Amino acid sequence: MQSPDFPEFHTPAGPIIGRRDGAVVRASGIRYARAQRFRPPVAEPTFASPFRATLPAPACPQVADPFLEPVMGSLFAGITYDEDCLRLSITRPAEVRPDEQLPVMVWVHGGSYVTGAGDLPIYDPAVLVSEQRVVFVAVTYRLGLLGFLGREGGTPPNLGLLDLLESLRWVQRNIAAFGGNPALVTLLGHSSGADAAAHLMVAQGAKGLFRRVIMHSAPLGLSRKRQAMSRAMADAAGTLQPAAPVAEVLARESIATQAARRFGLKSGMPFGTQYGAYPLPAEADIDRAWEAVAPSVDVLIGATAEETRFFAILDPKYRRLLGFPVLGRLISRPLVSFSSGLVYLKSAVAFAKRHARAGGRAYRFLVTFRPTDSEFGAAHTVDLPLLLGTQASWSFAPILGQATWAAVEAAGRQVRQLWAGFARTGVLPSRVEVPGVLWVKQEPTSGVLNKQ
Repeated sequence: MQSPDFPEFHTPAGPIIGRRDGAVVRASGIRYARAQRFRPPVAEPTFASPFRATLPAPACPQVADPFLEPVMGSLFAGITYDEDCLRLSITRPAEVRPDEQLPVMVWVHGGSYVTGAGDLPIYDPAVLVSEQRVVFVAVTYRLGLLGFLGREGGTPPNLGLLDLLESLRWVQRNIAAFGGNPALVTLLGHSSGADAAAHLMVAQGAKGLFRRVIMHSAPLGLSRKRQAMSRAMADAAGTLQPAAPVAEVLARESIATQAARRFGLKSGMPFGTQYGAYPLPAEADIDRAWEAVAPSVDVLIGATAEETRFFAILDPKYRRLLGFPVLGRLISRPLVSFSSGLVYLKSAVAFAKRHARAGGRAYRFLVTFRPTDSEFGAAHTVDLPLLLGTQASWSFAPILGQATWAAVEAAGRQVRQLWAGFARTGVLPSRVEVPGVLWVKQEPTSGVLNKQ
């Protein structure tokens, strides 16, 4: 007999035992695939016995980033690391009617393709799930040298992207058992996760795996003309034996990162997707590929108003500049505005406009939320607590300044309602403004490409 505290889900993948957690049920750390090091993933076979899905997914091994904690707090509290990280975690409302089919949001975490994990506490979806009645799937995938660097004749590139494709296939096969509608899957990605979501739109084998895409702060301004940098990184990393200790892999990853630094702005995200390598088209064909899929995928894309202030505040040279009260403000604002536009904002506008011209439904948003007494302002990641996490997981994050959780929660409730509505229908009002939080605007859809 089933325990109400540990419900069992009968899925095509086999029986899965979750756990009730207040207003939600969680089924965590479910393996969707396995992969040998530097090889493509292989779908996980059916469980022979019930799988107890009660522990968070492990994070992919990664090089520690000393700059994140001063901004985001203790990100990895309670998380373990393991190369066997191809796992996903599902959160759904505690009570779901037998005939109910809820929209599904698949979370692709950010971290410049080198850090992060799907089950970090700041990504806790419990409020979003219980409040908006969606099913939330958080995916963990391979990062850095283990997932996003390769070359012809050696390690296949884009392994992390192949992991994400495999996770989406698992969702299609199994999510109905959790009350989710496989025809209403929305990819929700942040930063490099949003970049990955954009490229999954045109990946071979992705057709039919999702209906909508929400992209937060996609660094699409860094996605082109990366071949020379990728070659230099692969040369620097050298050939690794499949059985080499993971510490050696991470050491080589650091060497590859160093080799990217001479390539200017692109070196801010040295690891990433590689065009012309399976499952992506060649770079010369990428715009036509996005145009071709536009009518079948709804898009919501945007950024924060001061994206690069996140990175600038961590730069000692920028902080010295801010030490000059008047001159610092006069110089720093244009610098942040220019770099934010170059990496995030202009490419979001271009993506939405191209999508709409090609006959797709596209909305653009800008997050203007500035927490009280935060030196970061409306910087990169300030939108995350509006959607995900709890007061406990965000309480030590300096990016929120002196903002009360009540203020964050009030602002976030409106954002969550809009995003869940988009996931449910693909439709938002043509213009929405939540003062002090964000605005959303629909791009006019012509259905005819502007060839000029």
